[in-house]
Formats: sequence, C-alpha cells, structure tokens
Amino acid sequence: MAFEKFSEIREKYCITHVEVTEGKMMSSPAIHYKKKVFAFLSKNHTMVFKLGKDFPIETLDIALSEFSPFKTKKPLGGWYEARFEDHGQWETLTELALNRIQEDI
Repeated sequence: MAFEKFSEIREKYCITHVEVTEGKMMSSPAIHYKKKVFAFLSKNHTMVFKLGKDFPIETLDIALSEFSPFKTKKPLGGWYEARFEDHGQWETLTELALNRIQEDI
C-alpha cells in the first residue's frame, strides 16, 4: 500500500514538473529535483521529506518525526518522516518539500 501511494505521487510529480525525476535514496525509491532528493519512501513504509532544519513543523496538522536512519548517529537534519497512517497528507508534504528544494537550488 505505501509503495503504491508513493508511486502515485512520484508519477504525478514527474509528469507535472519538468525537472522532477525518479531516483534512489539509500536504496529506496525517491523523487529528485535537478538530481537532488527531496522525498523518498523509507524501508519502514514511511515517506520522508526534506523540509529544512528551520521548517515550522508544529504549524502542520500532522505528526512528523525527525528521520533517523542510523542507530548510533543523530537524525538527518531537516528531514522528517510521515507514517503511512497519514498518507492522505503525503502529497501536501511532497509539495512543501519540492518548494523548499526549488528555493535552495
């Protein structure tokens, strides 16, 4: 289910945005903008978004957690994950992540 929802979002963004492409992030399926990852599906079926360290996640109506793929290292700064239970918000978060990376590049 998670992969299907992710794939649906990725396909839509690849069709509607010229510089958005499919890719990988840590062996997981990802969405790239100008070859830079801004969202991907993690191995535990959450979707992960690069929103930036200063993004006010408390303003969103969804519980996000910092993405921490390593047991002994701190979380990846500016990356947040949303559970599959919140997949109804994944597309909104994808749009926020795309807007952020467009500003940064």
